[in-house]
Amino acid sequence: MNLVLTVLEIVAPVFLLAAIGFGWVKLGFEYRLEFVTRLSMTLAVPCLIFTALVNSTLEPSAITAVTLASLVAYIAVSIVTVIVVRLFRLHQGTFAAPLIFGNTGNLGLPLALFAFGEVGLEYAVVVFAVMAILSFTFGIWLVAGAGSFGKVLKEPLVWATVLGGLFLWQDWSLPRFADNTLSLIGQMAIPLMLITLGVAVARLSPGGVGRAIVLSALKLVICIGCAWVTADWFMLDHAAFGILVLQVATPVAVTSYMLAAKYGADADAVAGLVVVSTVMSIGALPLLLAVLL
Repeated sequence: MNLVLTVLEIVAPVFLLAAIGFGWVKLGFEYRLEFVTRLSMTLAVPCLIFTALVNSTLEPSAITAVTLASLVAYIAVSIVTVIVVRLFRLHQGTFAAPLIFGNTGNLGLPLALFAFGEVGLEYAVVVFAVMAILSFTFGIWLVAGAGSFGKVLKEPLVWATVLGGLFLWQDWSLPRFADNTLSLIGQMAIPLMLITLGVAVARLSPGGVGRAIVLSALKLVICIGCAWVTADWFMLDHAAFGILVLQVATPVAVTSYMLAAKYGADADAVAGLVVVSTVMSIGALPLLLAVLL
């Protein structure tokens, strides 16, 4: 009973905030998705990542292990997913990237914080950064047939991770006023991301729901399996193990829909994956957390 209450305390704020965004749109209120997304990804999330790393109590060796484990886990997920896509004779440009990369930002970071505390958030930003770099290179190549490494270099969250890692490695600290300011900006990130997730889902027009149910279930199994084996192989500690599995297992991100629309893939099919996998995660992620805690 205590475990059930603990899991509910973790997931309830996450999905309630997303529900607020969903309800906001359905009630007809204005929500400037592009502006809020830009504010979040350009300012709030980089500040959250940077301050989490600067104030981290983790050993550099632990961060290195999680970085390598994240890379291996996503490589394993990519190999299995591409095989599944070809076996099902699906369009690789439409389905491969959404099934590989999950919502490690909007959903993964808040869940990591609520489930494992500040240490969990510190691990989660590392997984998030690895996913972001792979998504903007290999992910775009899967969708469009061409990578975009230059886009990675323009992403503030990547530089926030690099600078935060440098501060951590050199054991540097920020002046109190700067730390307080950046921390305050970073605190916007989690509620903004969750509400925006609800708004984005509410505005999607899903297609191929039956197929999306099957593929979302397969994504969950593949991601959990690959991440679990990888975390065990790297012998990660309890918190790092849980964070890696949780982050890799997050549902399809809304950014996958945006990339599909931009590069001419089947955006409606990807929208179906986003909606179905997000709804599925309402039941799946609490069960996964019950095992990981």
